[in-house]
Parts: sequence; C-alpha cells; structure tokens
Amino acid sequence: MLSPSLQDYLEEMYRLSTKIDEIRVSDIAQILDVSLPSVVKALHKLSNRGYVVYQPYESIKLTEKGIYEGRFLVQRNQLLKDFLTVLNTSSDIDKEAESMEHYLSFSTIQAIEKFVHFMKENPDVQRRYDEFYKMQKEEYLFSDQPR
Repeated sequence: MLSPSLQDYLEEMYRLSTKIDEIRVSDIAQILDVSLPSVVKALHKLSNRGYVVYQPYESIKLTEKGIYEGRFLVQRNQLLKDFLTVLNTSSDIDKEAESMEHYLSFSTIQAIEKFVHFMKENPDVQRRYDEFYKMQKEEYLFSDQPR
C-alpha cells in the first residue's frame, strides 16, 4: 500500500499523463509545491514498487500498474467531491476530499460510490434531502458548535 504522500505523487502524475506527453520532475514539483529532491525521492520509491519508470534527466513514464492505480486515485478523489456536493457541505470541497481520501477503507469508498449513484439516479430523493437539509440543519448536534 502506498503512503498518502506517494498516492498524491502518483495521482498528480496520472493527471499530468492525460494532458501532456512528457512528465518532468519540475512539473510534479510545481503542481505539488514541493522541492525537486522530494519529487526524486518519491519517484525512486514509486519506481522500486513498479508504478513508474524513472531515469534521471529523462521523462517519467507510468507503468500499467501506475496507470491503473493513478486512475483509481483520480476517480476516488472525484467521487469524494461528488459525495460532498450531494451532502451540501459548505466546506472547501477540494480540500475536504483531499483530507478524506487517504483514510477511508476501500469498502467505505464502494459504499460512498453506491450512495452517490443512488442519489444521482433518484433526483426526487436528492431534492427531498436538499429541502430537509435547508430546513432542519439548526436542530442537530453540531449546529451550534463554534468553528
């Protein structure tokens, strides 16, 4: 299993691979706002685990395993954003999804996926929830807690 940090590197490399032909260390460093040595260290770890092909001063290539895992990570992130949208949270959805994604089990991700699809396929239920949320949110446990 990859650490949250290595997941972030792989996720961004996958995103980059769908947009540009050659991924460079500097591209990753810029996106993640980390140093070049940090990227190189992560690339060595990902290379040793079979997710990327990396040679100094050459472009970075995702392996089939890296593409598969990177796609999963991107999809997981989008699913969590969709989930937070369905819930009507007022938080920063991008930051919240990033905070959640590394700490949920695969079975929880699957349950969230089913829930999001259910809500999308049942707009009447989503509408009822939205109305309920707007009318009742002051009556619950955390409604009057300082933030």
